[in-house]
Amino acid sequence: MAESTGNPGLRRELGLVQATALAITDMIGIGPFITIPLFLATMGGPQAMLGWIVGAALAFCDGLVWAELGAALPKAGGSYNYLREAFGPATVGRWFSFLVVWQIMFSAPLSVASGSIGFANYFHYLVPALSPWGVRVFASLIPLVLILVLYRRIRAVGNLSVVLLAGVLVGCFWIVGSGLPHLSAARIFDFPPDAFRLTWVFWAGLGHATLFALYDYFGYYNVCYLAEEIRDPGRVIPRAILFSIVVVAALYLLMNVSILSVVPWRDAQASTFIASTYIERLHGAGAGKLMALLMLWIAFSSVFSLLLGYTRIPYAAALDGNFFRVFARLHPRGDFPHISLITLGLIASAFSLLRLPEVIGSLVAIRVMNQYLPQAVGFFVLRFRRPELPRPFRMWFYPLPGVAIILGWLYILGTSQPRSLIVAVAVCGVGTATFFIRARLRREWPFEDGRQQSPKGQ
Repeated sequence: MAESTGNPGLRRELGLVQATALAITDMIGIGPFITIPLFLATMGGPQAMLGWIVGAALAFCDGLVWAELGAALPKAGGSYNYLREAFGPATVGRWFSFLVVWQIMFSAPLSVASGSIGFANYFHYLVPALSPWGVRVFASLIPLVLILVLYRRIRAVGNLSVVLLAGVLVGCFWIVGSGLPHLSAARIFDFPPDAFRLTWVFWAGLGHATLFALYDYFGYYNVCYLAEEIRDPGRVIPRAILFSIVVVAALYLLMNVSILSVVPWRDAQASTFIASTYIERLHGAGAGKLMALLMLWIAFSSVFSLLLGYTRIPYAAALDGNFFRVFARLHPRGDFPHISLITLGLIASAFSLLRLPEVIGSLVAIRVMNQYLPQAVGFFVLRFRRPELPRPFRMWFYPLPGVAIILGWLYILGTSQPRSLIVAVAVCGVGTATFFIRARLRREWPFEDGRQQSPKGQ
């Protein structure tokens, strides 16, 4: 029987296995199998693997932030609730939490779109006659299929996540298992001249490589968005987050060295379906096609869990009266936020027509500026403002990981492409203007006039 929650609609039906499965499928996904070529190109050689290490360290530091906040405030919506509580639910926190939901309307579809593009690229390996625009149109259909798959109760979705995880792990272990007998230090450490010359070019390249690595690690926090549907969240959420980061970081490093041992980095950075290229060189064309099928499974698993988690954020904000109330509607029979699901899925379909580097760069910059950096700062503010708040999990080695992740986010923003920064600033600016115009019309903070406020939602 499902545990009750503070919300009469959502049900606690996800345990540790299901929560961890969702986190791992969200993290692994298609990410490393579409970004390895882009990743290598950022620094022009295998020294870009430093980005994986730096990215893993930053992800773990940020994971500790999410773990403490998720265990202390186990409500649907994740960052929306954390920023609201940290900065004050009736003042600045209302603005910051609105921005989280606002940017989700862009970053969540971008994230789903990146997985859909990866799905279409590997489908192109199986159907090479497909034109470039045909690949883009095919990618735009994937989010529409996801809407149909996710249009059901959370229990069925949670069980499906475990099945999808099995396919994800088969693909990863096949790559690692095939490559281990062929490990080649000469190829792994085939650094070009001046690879480690510490100029601004090196640090900018490392920043770009870390950005792609973080994109591939993103997802460990997905369980926080489903907190009101998780049993014993104070225990399950931290374990699911930290365990998934450690497992995925180890898998990524093993997969990278395996691939680079077989496919020289100069060839790898030119491949658009690196996993199939790698398996084809080891086992032939038939095996390459089989790997492409597994990549389709992995890509679908990733966007499946992404869209599932992100639909809960506009729902939570609308329920709280800090977003448009139509998003607070639950499906009358399945008790899931169907308006949010349909809206984000349709936007993701449109974003899937864009180019992959544009999608990833804009996605990371938007999230860091409007969500992750403010949340890392808010973590310390909440410690100061609410010391009495029950914290089933506390950050290890406090405050070092929190300081490290703030500096890390600033580094990522400082080394981002100008176009990505412009998009992130535009999302923040328009979202801020929308919030204050809406607050003025509703006579809410900072425009209260002492009269009774209007009903929640709009």
